Amino acid sequence: MSISPVFAIVAGEASGDALGADLIDHLRKRFPHALFEGIGGSLMEAKGFQSLFNMERLSIMGLFEPLKRLPELLAIRRSLLKRFLSNRPMIFIGIDSPDFNLNLELRLRCAGVKTVHYVSPSVWAWRRGRIKTIKKCVDLMLTLFPFETDFFQENNVPVKYVGHPLARQFEMIPNAQEAKCLLQIDSTAPILAVMPGSRLSEVKIMTRLFLDVVLKLRTDMPNLQVVLPAASDTLYLELEKIISEHPCKDIRLINKQSRLAMSAADAVLLTSGTTSLEAMLLKKPMVVSYKLGLLTYKIVAPFIHAPYIAIPNLLANRMLVPEFVQTDASAEKIGVAVRKMFDDNFSSHLAPQYDRLHRKLNIESGALAAEAIVELIT
Repeated sequence: MSISPVFAIVAGEASGDALGADLIDHLRKRFPHALFEGIGGSLMEAKGFQSLFNMERLSIMGLFEPLKRLPELLAIRRSLLKRFLSNRPMIFIGIDSPDFNLNLELRLRCAGVKTVHYVSPSVWAWRRGRIKTIKKCVDLMLTLFPFETDFFQENNVPVKYVGHPLARQFEMIPNAQEAKCLLQIDSTAPILAVMPGSRLSEVKIMTRLFLDVVLKLRTDMPNLQVVLPAASDTLYLELEKIISEHPCKDIRLINKQSRLAMSAADAVLLTSGTTSLEAMLLKKPMVVSYKLGLLTYKIVAPFIHAPYIAIPNLLANRMLVPEFVQTDASAEKIGVAVRKMFDDNFSSHLAPQYDRLHRKLNIESGALAAEAIVELIT
């Protein structure tokens, strides 16, 4: 009787859960009796994945929050290592969460287990010295963006570009009118979607800045409609509090539905992150900004090497959309840039650029990732 092959996978957050579920689908076509175990979320579990720990225990961000949970995280990693060394998988696949996964990959690879890291750490952007560690940890890096692939090739790390799965979720020509109808928004007045972030620390810093921008915009755009989607129930309550304390009123706060809000908008003001990619795929003019706490910024600033923070700019390798970071992120500067986003000439200039980038990312990520993994283990 043949033994079913085991695929060990660790995903630490919702985006990794979606990537993992898609990957499992495609690996099952080649290995129909395979077992999949490790850490994942509900999407992976729906594919028959056995999650040994709650994925939310790994979903932590920032410089200091992980330190508070370090004993628990180390215990989880030790438990996984013990299991995977005693019952060796065919391959280990770490999906994102590099601080957790790379160490696990290193230990397993040293023990003779093939390792794949799916979603490049931002080593091309900051702390480039980490590439030496990554080379020791992985047999294959799977990247979502082409500029990441170039970086790893230059540093002699085996790499495969698989495209970004988000690109397949968006129509090439989005239906803005439908979104406006669903949100019951007046389509005759300008609409701005304000996206202050998906983490509490971001929301606390960015929301007040963005509301200051809206105040300035309304001096010459008095009919401006503002939609502000909260990323979670917790953030909805925090945003309610911030808005109630701010002089800027008449803000349409909605719970979740961020994609719908951006679809309905004529322009988007957002905190740097995956949201900028979503706004690009929705073909929306945007202004991107980011601010860190002063202490955190002083710590990380010397290690930052990326020329841009907005994903559209990184993909285009030029300043396609305006971005404002730290001391440049003032309500005055951002307000001027956002006002230009409502110019039809600016929108028409962006459209073909967005379309080209969308098509470049719009490939079968799960299938390509599975194919690369199969090549590695056969």
